[in-house]
Amino acid sequence: MGGRVRRAAAAALLGLLLAGCATFPEQGPREWHEQLEGPGELGGPPVVPEPSPPPQTPPQPGQEGQGGEQQQPSGCEDPDPQVVATCLDPVGAIAVLPDAETALVGERRTGRVLRVKKDSDPELLATVPVDPSGGGGLTGLVLSPSFIEDQLVYVYITTPQDNRVVRLAANDPPEPVLTGIPRGATNNGGALAVGDDGSLLVATGDAGQTDPAPASLAGKLLRIDGQGRPAEGNPDPASPVLSSGLQAPGGICVDPTRGTAWVTDRRTGEDALHMVAPGPLPTPAWRWPDRPGVAGCAAQDGTVMVPQVGSESLFVIRSDPNNLFVGAPEQQLQGTYGRLSAAAIAPDGLVWLGTINKAGGEPVPSDDRVIRIQPPSAGGNSWQ
Repeated sequence: MGGRVRRAAAAALLGLLLAGCATFPEQGPREWHEQLEGPGELGGPPVVPEPSPPPQTPPQPGQEGQGGEQQQPSGCEDPDPQVVATCLDPVGAIAVLPDAETALVGERRTGRVLRVKKDSDPELLATVPVDPSGGGGLTGLVLSPSFIEDQLVYVYITTPQDNRVVRLAANDPPEPVLTGIPRGATNNGGALAVGDDGSLLVATGDAGQTDPAPASLAGKLLRIDGQGRPAEGNPDPASPVLSSGLQAPGGICVDPTRGTAWVTDRRTGEDALHMVAPGPLPTPAWRWPDRPGVAGCAAQDGTVMVPQVGSESLFVIRSDPNNLFVGAPEQQLQGTYGRLSAAAIAPDGLVWLGTINKAGGEPVPSDDRVIRIQPPSAGGNSWQ
């Protein structure tokens, strides 16, 4: 597939929105215990052990040529059957469309929103002006909960003045929804998800502030309606703030089976995964003291998948029906596609991932790419 980009109307995007539901338990998250590795520091949640040899992954990514040699990308042509789109700028966010065959992809540095599909050239739907400095740019993208009727898309961006949420409609300029989220020299990135009641979940970075004020929108998990107003049921009815204490969030994901929402965060001294609950962020459900660079996340059927930039892998953890960790963590796709960033679950259960190899990595000719894979099997080191 070439790197050509065709313009297309966003009104062509029809279908049913992937259902997602988030629950916000009044008492915060349940205690989680990793059954094999033991508790973390001070009896808290588990920490990731020292890296061990990566599991052997069946050679489903890529194709083998004569003599068993792996075929390599040639320009924007990539022989890997898992690759959906090539020759993009670093991918900031992905939202899979209701047909499960196409997706919207936001490029972090350019602000372009593209429609991608296997064996088709990307189609440019919109370009949102962004400022990518300080980890910002276009870092969040989600379909409206009533997308089938309104064809709207929400985007989290950094501008020269602030971080904000904007709404995209066909043939219209971006419309501000929530503005004035502080921006700074660092930690400008944010993320978006949709709650079961149609509210928008917005994760904001702390903009480099050590301890943002309670009234500040920096370093918070916000819950708003489609017009940017505080969603009904927030701790303070007059405030969009649902939870506080984030530093540099990488993604929000909602498990449609469990009704549990998760947020990843790159914190001072560690990376972390939190279960969403009202009030101050609870103790991390999972910690990475080695700071592998957690990015987005995707969740389904009790499995949480976290793309990692530094370790160039997909980290997978599982829980039982009581939300207790079971088994050992896994690192999938290690070194296969390079620096993984955005993640999303499609309506058919497949996992979509984006790369950011042009931003500090070692890109191949077809980078940056969007990949579509089968979810990790329940049995462990294999792909269904």
